[in-house]
This record gives sequence, structure tokens and C-alpha cells, in this order.
Amino acid sequence: MTGPLRRFRALPLRSRLALLVTTAVAVAVAAVAAACWFVTKAQLEQQLDDSLRSAKVENGPLADLLKACLSDGRLPAQEFPGQYTVQIVSSNGTYCPAPNSTPVPAQPSDIAVAAGLRRETLHTTKNDDGKEMRVYTRKLPGIVGVADNQLAVSVARPLSEIDAPLSTLAWMLAIVSGIGVVGAGAAGLWVARSGLRPVDELTETVEHVARTEDLTVRIPVDGEDEIARLSRSFNSMAASLATSRDRQAQLIADAGHELRTPLTSLRTNVELLARSDETGRAIPPDDRKALMSSVKAQMTELASLIGDLQELARPDATQPGPLQVVALHDITRTALERARLRGPELTITAELAPWYVRAEPAALERAVVNVLDNAVKFSPPRATIDVVLHRGELTVRDHGPGIPADELPHVFERFWRSPSARQLPGSGLGLSIVARTVQQAGGETALLPADDGDGTVATIRLPGAPQPPPDAPLG
Repeated sequence: MTGPLRRFRALPLRSRLALLVTTAVAVAVAAVAAACWFVTKAQLEQQLDDSLRSAKVENGPLADLLKACLSDGRLPAQEFPGQYTVQIVSSNGTYCPAPNSTPVPAQPSDIAVAAGLRRETLHTTKNDDGKEMRVYTRKLPGIVGVADNQLAVSVARPLSEIDAPLSTLAWMLAIVSGIGVVGAGAAGLWVARSGLRPVDELTETVEHVARTEDLTVRIPVDGEDEIARLSRSFNSMAASLATSRDRQAQLIADAGHELRTPLTSLRTNVELLARSDETGRAIPPDDRKALMSSVKAQMTELASLIGDLQELARPDATQPGPLQVVALHDITRTALERARLRGPELTITAELAPWYVRAEPAALERAVVNVLDNAVKFSPPRATIDVVLHRGELTVRDHGPGIPADELPHVFERFWRSPSARQLPGSGLGLSIVARTVQQAGGETALLPADDGDGTVATIRLPGAPQPPPDAPLG
């Protein structure tokens, strides 16, 4: 059984569908044909039995037959008309057929009727010529001038009367069934080809994409059936893959562009130091100190850029790290300490109300640090930065130059930097990391101009509660 099943599964889908349709139709046709044949057979047998029960055996010929049988054939007997075979059966097992009739051996049920043990019997047996006969036996009615000596009369008809029509019907059903199965096979093959044509188109498109890596190909969608749903899903998948590839290419291009500037500066500074050593001409101490400071600054910028790139290398579609219940006010307080170290000349005020959220602790802290670093970077000397956390909304307001309205839609894009800020350190990835981290925690971010003067207001909204959930471990 395993071999045929394996061979069946090895067939093309179109062939399997056609074979299944043909098999199903063949089974259905065979079942209907068999049912038709058996029903017809039962009806013909019932009609034959009814004709035997209602057969009118004339009293005169029956009396002559009885007299001839009692006289051991010395007295003549008349022939019975029609297709009936009539004979007298005695309770001692003897039987006497009518003239020109082939005897039918008496059966025990016939003898029991003659003996008065049964009223009638109906059975199938063979005559002396070996022909199948349907026999009906009943008690011999009283005949004038003849004494009842425990006798019965049997009336029989050959079963060939119904076998011939049944044989003809069987041949007709076989021919019709064969035509039906062949037609069903052709129809099944046509249906399989028509139904699988969209699948063939999908297969060709997938093979084309795999061969050429052309993700712009789309499958025409027509209808609302399963094939249409599959086509829509493929088109959506291809569009997502194309977008992902474009974003990956853009990320690589942007990263290469951003890395080129600090690497060029590092190369220039290192070449100056190497040329000084090779020529033996010492660089003045102040210039050498400035040169080393530049190298350190470029190394710091490279390290920051590489860290940001590693953070963004995690696909947007993947799940973030394990979420924990964290105290947003504590994370903000830690980030404020780092911000004060980077801007010691600035005044940073903080009003932090308790607020607990579910997030990845390290990623959330990095996001808050990036927002505060952004405020420190763009604040003028001795300026004030106001930080407020109230019911899950963290606002960081600086008093810097602000962001032009036409640049606000781009602030959360990767590697985007305002033209006025290109001379400042940074990679243009900080706010992009903030947006993704907050989105993964179920929150929202915004960067808007301050309503009451110069500066910018950065807002982070995160769902949570002022109290931690019971028995929830804090991250």
C-alpha cells in the first residue's frame, strides 16, 4: 500500500486531481449502476413470484393431470397453456409433471405442503435439464370426482425470463458507466487544468523572482477565492521584501556615507603624525595636542556610530527583547545624571512622577538618553532644559534654535540630520532608535516646536500605571 501511495504522491498535482475526480465519479457511477441493477432484479423477481401466485390452473386440465398421474400414465392428460410448468406433488415425495413438461424434482418444502404441514412455498431449484426454475407450490384444491390424497400442485417458470433482461441491463449499465468514467476523466483533467492555471502563473512568477531576484513582479488578482487570496499574499510578501531590500541597501549606503567622514579625518590626522615621525620634524606641542584631541573625538564618533548601526541592524519585524515592568521615572533619573555630565554648564530641571511600563530596560534607557543628549547638544551655554514625567508622558524641552517646520517630518528618519546641525557630532540615528524602541513598547513619540518661545519639545508617551502590577518583578 505504501508503494502505490508513494507513486500517487509523485504524480503532478494536475494528474492527481484528474485521477481523484475520475475515481470519485467511477465510484459514484458504479454505486448507482449496482443499485439500479439490484432494484430492477428485485422488482423482476417480485413480478415473477406474483405471476406464479396468481397463475390460473384450469380445473379441467388439472383434473385430467391428476387422473393420469393416479393411473400411472394410462389415462391421457391435457397440456397446460402458457409458460408454466405444472406438476402434482404427493406427500410421499413423488411428483407427476404435465405432458411435454420437464420435471422439477420435489423439494422438502413441496412435500410439506402436500402433507398439509405448510400452506404454500416459494423457492428456486433446477429441473431435470439443469435449468433454474422458480417454483410455487400450494395445496391441491378439491376437484370433482377426485379424492384428496395429500397432494399439492407446483407451478414453475424459468428464471431465464428475468436473467436475460438483467444481463442486457448489466451490459447497458456497464457501457453507460464506462462512457461516464471516460467523460469524467476528461472533465476532471479539464477542471484541473483550468483550476490550476492561476497556480501555474504563481509558480512561474515565483521561479522568475528566484531566477532574476526581480521583486517588482506582481500577479494579477481576480476574484475572492483562495487563489486570489494566495496571489494577494504573494504580492504583499514581494512588496515587503522589496521594501526591506531597499531599506537595507539604503542603510548600507547611508552608513558608508556617514563612516567616510570620520575615517577621512582619522586618516588625515594619522598621516600627519606618521609624516612627522618619518621626517623627524616634530609637531608643535599645541598642534600635537589638538591633533590627538581630534583623533580621540573621531574615534568616539566612530564608536557611537557603530553602536547605533548595531542597534538598527536588528530587523524591525522581529520581536524586541524580553519585556519587563520597569520604572520609567528611575530610568529617566539615571539618564539625567549622564546628561548633566555631558552638559555641566546647563541647568536641567526635573519633575518625575512615578510611572511603570512594560519595555526592554536597556533599550528604553538608551532611548531616553538619546532624547536628553539631543537636548544637550542643541542647547546654548548656560541654558535650561526642562524634563517632566506626568502620567506616562515624558517631555524634554530645550531652549535651543529649534527645528524648522519643513524639517520636522524627517527627524525620525535614519541618518537624517538638519543642515544646520551637520557640523555637530552625531550620526543621525539617535531619534530613529528612539522611535523604534518606543513603538515596540506600544508608545508614541513626537518632536514639536515650543509654544512659548525658542526651542523644541520632545515627547514620549508610554502606556502604564503609577503603581507596578502585583508580584511583577521590576527590571
